[in-house]
Amino acid sequence: MSDHGAQAERTGLAWRRTALAATACTLLLLHLAARRGWGTTVIPVVFAGAMVITLAVAGAVRERALRRAGTPKPLNPALAVTVSALVVATAAALIAVR
Repeated sequence: MSDHGAQAERTGLAWRRTALAATACTLLLLHLAARRGWGTTVIPVVFAGAMVITLAVAGAVRERALRRAGTPKPLNPALAVTVSALVVATAAALIAVR
C-alpha cells in the first residue's frame, strides 16, 4: 500500500510551516526597522521578505511535484541554492546592521 498522497501533504505542510515561521521573523524585523527609523535596517527586511516568497514558491513546486504519479524529480538545485543564499544574506545583513 502506497503513502504517496500523504507524503506530498506532509512535505507541503512542512514547507508552509517554514514559510510561516520566516514570515513571523520578517514581521519582527519590519517592526524593528520601523522603531529604529528605517534607514539601513530595511536591508535585512528586504532579504527576509524575498526569502519568504522563495520558500513559499519552493514549497508549492515541491508539493506539486510529489503529487504527480511516478517518481518525483528532486528539488531544483537552483531553487535550493537561492533559498540558502537568501538565508545567508539575511543573516549577514542582520549582523552588519547591528
